Amino acid sequence: MSGDNQFVVVANRLPVDRVDGQWVASPGGLVAALAPVLKRNSGCWVGWPGEPDASFEPFENDGITLHPVELDQDDFEEFYEGFSNSTLWPLYHDLIVKPTYDRSWWQRYKAVNKKFAQAAASTAGKGATVWVQDYQLQLVPGMLKKLRPDLTIGFFLHIPFPSPDLFRQLPWRRDVLRGLEGADLIGFQRKRDEMNFTDLAAQDPHATTPRTGTFPISIETGDGGFSPADEKDISQVRGSLANPRTLMLGVDRLDYTKGILQRLTAIEELLQEGRLDSIAMIQVATPSRERIASYKTTRAGVEEAVGRINGRYGKLGRPVVHYEHHSVPKSQLRSYYSAADIMLVTPFKDGMNLVAKEYVACHPDGSGALVLSEFAGAAVELDQAHLCNPFDIESVKGAIVEAVDKQGSTEARDAMRAMNEHVTTHDVAAWAESFLDELARA
Repeated sequence: MSGDNQFVVVANRLPVDRVDGQWVASPGGLVAALAPVLKRNSGCWVGWPGEPDASFEPFENDGITLHPVELDQDDFEEFYEGFSNSTLWPLYHDLIVKPTYDRSWWQRYKAVNKKFAQAAASTAGKGATVWVQDYQLQLVPGMLKKLRPDLTIGFFLHIPFPSPDLFRQLPWRRDVLRGLEGADLIGFQRKRDEMNFTDLAAQDPHATTPRTGTFPISIETGDGGFSPADEKDISQVRGSLANPRTLMLGVDRLDYTKGILQRLTAIEELLQEGRLDSIAMIQVATPSRERIASYKTTRAGVEEAVGRINGRYGKLGRPVVHYEHHSVPKSQLRSYYSAADIMLVTPFKDGMNLVAKEYVACHPDGSGALVLSEFAGAAVELDQAHLCNPFDIESVKGAIVEAVDKQGSTEARDAMRAMNEHVTTHDVAAWAESFLDELARA
């Protein structure tokens, strides 16, 4: 099962979760996009199985070889919660919270990246293609190139890449840059991210800039992907909320980058000013990194705002904000997307934000409206949305009011249809194909 794979994906997590002792496929577009490529090319996926101190032999799941990388509790705390999500994540999202630069976390990040590189080297056949995913594994391309110079190595960054001035804060900036330089092709979500990286490399006299490209990731659409729910499901969702005139929706990980509190504040002020009436909002806030202090603070602020809005403007049995702090099945999300008149996607910074594309995919008839942060990667493609600046509450309020006022107009329907056509044409399979075609020419 190891050593002869011609296509290897290396990611922080395996594409499966262990539920009651059984391996179950994880939801997500990345898995859907890469599974066919892995199956066609006798492929292997290298990743952590999601349980500290758990050791598993390589195994097959749905025709794909999976190679687990064992991480202990210290790895989880210092590599994942520490350097990946308390150093790199805030740095790459423009210092929305202050990064922590801890030397022991950095040593752990190097050690874990070495584990992943060694695992990839042991599973890849001669001359194989290896595709490394995301910010947790930025040292892997350089390490892997030294171990296996025969390999073709791609790297894709799913989150933003910061400006050179911000990146230079990182004490180990040159080590990260050297790690990325091991890739034959580095992919970014937006042209701005690619330019940030190439500008940084150009300022480093020791850099050997690899080939780069912009490849905006997308979603799975059509059969098995996101498409409209049926009328019965839509009626059930709206009926359960007392059939408001306007149903708004937010779907996010509960993360400080997502701007959830800002959108709630905007809605609260519009209600106070009498500029909104007969509305309901569903806010799905999936738990995320709950042991990290900044995430605890974010949750407290969001839940306080939900309670305050419902206390002031809700009625018995009819809260304004319906808050769900748990994962929601894809089928339920599909019903929410299809039923919502307005989708609120207001991150301070986002590599892409696939939620925006999922919502658009569920409205091929031109219904619905998308209020979208100009700092989400999706705003580059979905530029006919109601764009806003999430740092400016008045801008968010203005976009919401505009979306409400233009509901059902020819202009609004034409904009949604155009965005729907773009999303369904540029799906996640097309994204994977475009990157791998470019990598093959490296």
